[in-house]
Amino acid sequence: MNFFNLFISSLKALRKNKFRTFLTMLGIIIGVAAVIIMQSIGKGTEADINSRIANLGTNLIMISPSATNTQGVKGDAGSQQSLKIEDIDMIKRYSTMVKYISPVIRSSVQLKYASNNCKSSIMGVSQDYLLIRDIKLVSGAPFNTDDIKKSAKVCLIGKTVKENLFKNDENPLGQIIRVGSIPFTVIGVLKDKGQSGFGQDQDDIIIAPYTSVQNRIVGSEYIQQIYISAINDTYVKKAVDEATYCLRISHKLLPGEENDFTINTQSEIMETAKSITGAITLLLASIAAISLLVGGIGIMNIMFVSVTERTKEIGIRLAIGATSFDVMMQFLIEAVVLTITAGIIGIISGILLSNLIAAVADLSTIITSYAIILSFAVCSVIGIFFGWYPARKASKLNPIEALRYE
Repeated sequence: MNFFNLFISSLKALRKNKFRTFLTMLGIIIGVAAVIIMQSIGKGTEADINSRIANLGTNLIMISPSATNTQGVKGDAGSQQSLKIEDIDMIKRYSTMVKYISPVIRSSVQLKYASNNCKSSIMGVSQDYLLIRDIKLVSGAPFNTDDIKKSAKVCLIGKTVKENLFKNDENPLGQIIRVGSIPFTVIGVLKDKGQSGFGQDQDDIIIAPYTSVQNRIVGSEYIQQIYISAINDTYVKKAVDEATYCLRISHKLLPGEENDFTINTQSEIMETAKSITGAITLLLASIAAISLLVGGIGIMNIMFVSVTERTKEIGIRLAIGATSFDVMMQFLIEAVVLTITAGIIGIISGILLSNLIAAVADLSTIITSYAIILSFAVCSVIGIFFGWYPARKASKLNPIEALRYE
C-alpha cells in the first residue's frame, strides 16, 4: 500500500466520526493559538517598553545617590544624600564627553488654581533637561538662565495638570497657580508624552527651575539625581567613566572606598527591561505550551479508542496481505494529519486573535515567524510522538485474534 492510499484511507477514517475528530483537534488548536498569542503579546510589550525607554532621552546617563547602609542594614535605593550642585559643576569643568547635564529635584505638591486643585509632582531642573529628555512645548517658552539665577517662580505644566486645573479650554499661559502655598506663573505647556513603560503618567508633572524648587519648596542643599547626555552613543561609556572620576574627587572618596552614588545608562535599563519581558514571555509561552501537551495526550487516547474500535478491520487487512508496517503507517498518518490540520487552524486562529486583542485591548502585539514555525513544529512532533504508540500497538495485533474480536 503506497503513502497516497494510506493518506486517503486516513482521511476517510477521520471523517467517519467528525465530531470526535473535531474535539480531538480542539486541544491542539487551543494550544497552538495560545502559544502564538502569548508570544505576540510578550514581544509587543517588549517593543513598547523599549520604545518608551528610548523616549527617555538621547544617550541618557542617570546618577543617583547610593542606598544608606546602617549597621549592615541596607536602606532604599537613593536613600543616601550625597549629590550636590557642586558635583555638576565638577563634571562640567572636567568632562569632555558630556553634552548636556541637569540636576533633578522632585517633590509631591498640592496644586490650586481658582476653585480647582489636584495633587501632582514638581520637578526642578535646568534648561538642559528639556534637551536631554527631548521635551517639546506646545505653547509658551522655557525658563532661562536668569530664571535659574533668581529662583524665579515660573513653571511649565504637563497636559494632565493643565486639564485638571484649567477647565473649558482656558489658556494657562500667564496664569498664576499655587504650588503648595507658593504662587508660580505658568510660562509654558509641555507636549504630551503619555504613559511611561511602567504605567506612569508622564504628563502629570510641573517643571520649574531647580533653584526655585530647591530653595522655595524642598529646602535642602542636596539634589536627588543628575541627568547627563553623552555627546553620542559611542562615548557613553567614556562619559560614565569621566563622571565617576569627577564625583569621586568631588566627594573626596579615597582609593578603594566604595562609591556613594550609582550610575545607570539607557542601554542598561533596556537590557534589564528586555530580560524581564523575555522571562515573562517565556513563562506565558510555557504555560500555553501545556495546552499542546494536553492536546497530544488527547490524540493518543482517541487513537487508542480508534485501534480498539477497528480491531476487526485491522485483522482483515493483515489477513489479505497488509504488512504490520502498513497498519502502523495508517494510524500514524491519521495522527499526523489530525495534528497538522489542527496546527494550521490554530495558527490562523492565533494570528486573528492576536490582531483582535491588539485592536480591542489597546495592547501592542507582534507576531513573529519564529512563534509560528515553532508552534507548528511542536504540534507536528506531538502528532508523531503521541500517534506512534497506538499505531505500533495496532501493527502488533495478531491477525487471528483481531478477526475473532467482537
